[in-house]
Amino acid sequence: MSIDMSQFHQVFFEESFEGLDIMETGLMDLDLGAADTEEINTIFRAAHSIKGGAGTFGFTDVASFTHVMETLLDEMRDGTREVTRKAVDLLLVSVDCLREMLSAVDAEEEIDQDRTKKLQNDLETILAEGSEASENTAVVVESGTENVVSGGVWSISFRPHSHLFKTGNDPVRMFRELELLGELTSKVETSKIPPFSEFDPEESYLSWEISLKSDCSEAEIQEIFEWVDEDCDLKIIQAAADKNEEPPQSLVVEASKAEVVTKAVVEKVPAIKKKTAKNTGNESSSIRVGTDKIDALINMVGELVITQSMLSQMSENFKIEDIERLKDGIDQLERNTREMQENVMQIRMLPISFSFNRFPRLVRDLASTLGKNIELKMSGEQTELDKTVMEKIGDPLVHLVRNSLDHGIEMPDVRKAAGKPEIGILQLNAFHEGGNIVIEIIDDGAGLNKERILSKARENGLIGENEVLPDEKIHELIFAPGFSTAAVVSDVSGRGVGMDVVMRNIRDLGGVVEIKSEEGVGSTFTIRLPLTLAILDGQLIRVGEHVYIIPLISIIESLQIELENCNKVAGKAELYKLRDEYISVMRLHELFNVIPNSTQLDNGLLVVAESEGQKVGLFVDDLMAQQQVVIKSLETNYQKVDGISGATILGDGTVAMILDLPGLAALSRKKQKTKPRILEEAVA
Repeated sequence: MSIDMSQFHQVFFEESFEGLDIMETGLMDLDLGAADTEEINTIFRAAHSIKGGAGTFGFTDVASFTHVMETLLDEMRDGTREVTRKAVDLLLVSVDCLREMLSAVDAEEEIDQDRTKKLQNDLETILAEGSEASENTAVVVESGTENVVSGGVWSISFRPHSHLFKTGNDPVRMFRELELLGELTSKVETSKIPPFSEFDPEESYLSWEISLKSDCSEAEIQEIFEWVDEDCDLKIIQAAADKNEEPPQSLVVEASKAEVVTKAVVEKVPAIKKKTAKNTGNESSSIRVGTDKIDALINMVGELVITQSMLSQMSENFKIEDIERLKDGIDQLERNTREMQENVMQIRMLPISFSFNRFPRLVRDLASTLGKNIELKMSGEQTELDKTVMEKIGDPLVHLVRNSLDHGIEMPDVRKAAGKPEIGILQLNAFHEGGNIVIEIIDDGAGLNKERILSKARENGLIGENEVLPDEKIHELIFAPGFSTAAVVSDVSGRGVGMDVVMRNIRDLGGVVEIKSEEGVGSTFTIRLPLTLAILDGQLIRVGEHVYIIPLISIIESLQIELENCNKVAGKAELYKLRDEYISVMRLHELFNVIPNSTQLDNGLLVVAESEGQKVGLFVDDLMAQQQVVIKSLETNYQKVDGISGATILGDGTVAMILDLPGLAALSRKKQKTKPRILEEAVA
């Protein structure tokens, strides 16, 4: 039986990246000095698992680099080395490097050997600094309960069980690990190899007597073999170095030659051949799902099967008096379908901690770069949202956090002079509200400087010299392209790129951003997003014979138009006075070139919706039902259409377009510039 080991690569990479997250979080939580043993053990186990998996799959560069990290962690774990800021910083950078190495291997790209070697040398330098006191000594030193003889010789008897290869383990890799500890020679025992006619390529017939000249401890040797602990007979005995015992006079070979002997058998075992993964460069999208969600889905499928069976039986001998039973069955089918839809959507839901977990490291590093003291507080980490939304909200969140750290929270001396604690507070909070998820980025910094924002906006021509804006409009100016109030351009901020991208990305997700800020007190950025991008709560509207859908979250109100409130600007744009403000009117029949029931405003309805923080009025013939719709990408299946964000299939089989309000506003402005519209007699 042949086993393709590459099929397990993706699982290894996923678990390794999770392990790196565990290492990073653990290193961030370490107390300097004598660290908590359990915390160190958690970090060490994650590194050890990555090293073991990398060795199993033949990713030797990854295994070798992780081995050096593991050695440093092991010294911290056994108490022979104190936890220092220098060591923690280097380990954190090494975690980053290891993440890059794994990403490169996963994508079948070249590893950055220069960066890897430099960091490995830095790690080895720290290890050497810690062991200088014990160098050039040839005495017995005590480590826990073990005695280690400097320059000693270890005799290792390694007899794999016959099924060893079937577990995916390879003795060659263990010999390579042993070679890192010292001078290695071995004797391979071949007497159990059967005649060729009885040879099973998946069985292990070899065993070894190994001599290792090394100052290492028995625990270090045991660690190499712990992956095959239950799949072999292993004896480790320490002998004095000066005995000069020669290995038994049989087949004695160096480790490199032992590899050749082993490979001669291994090559016959397809189950453990090293194979190159051909498709790992392609993104493999996967998600871990709790068994409770799977159980709920299976139960729902069972309910659907029962309902389908009932309706099928009814259809065989249907009578008119069965009409009520048929209606009940259809109602039950509708309930089951909706519950199943909700259960399926729950499978895609992940806690936002997957996004939040990156920020402790980012805050720590950036605070150090800026010379600020900042404490990060997080709440609502278990609030769930769709995996796709999670992936797309990551970068906007990073921009907002960096903005708060750089522009918001002041330097310690400035805070102290203002009567504030020297340590600034940055809070990340998430919670559900209606059908949305709300994410808050809160800081207790200096707040937004309205005068500086207005000055910069006037300088850039964003507003008029004497134009007066309310606070919320002033705050929104920071999202204008190229806008920045930073006095100095730095690696963190000041180039005027980022905040406009934040706004655009969030709007692309169907969300909105709100800002509340008070000078000297702090700022709060609030992001509201739909829980999923796959399903939309929509309002169906009709224009002539065409049906469109407006996202329900964007609609403020709908009303019957009163002609006395209609006005015209410069012979082009129409405005409608809604209480104390004027809103722009967009005629959908003109934008999409369709024939409406009527062009007179008082014969239709005005749907007031929010677009890019502004209210707009959509002139339509009629309002229809509200319903949830499954979004289909128009760009993927056809092409991008201005003013349309997607499409869906309605219950009668017809296709309805989902309106993109910012896109409609841009389309309306474009048409007004190129073709003046004749004033309708309704507003003459």
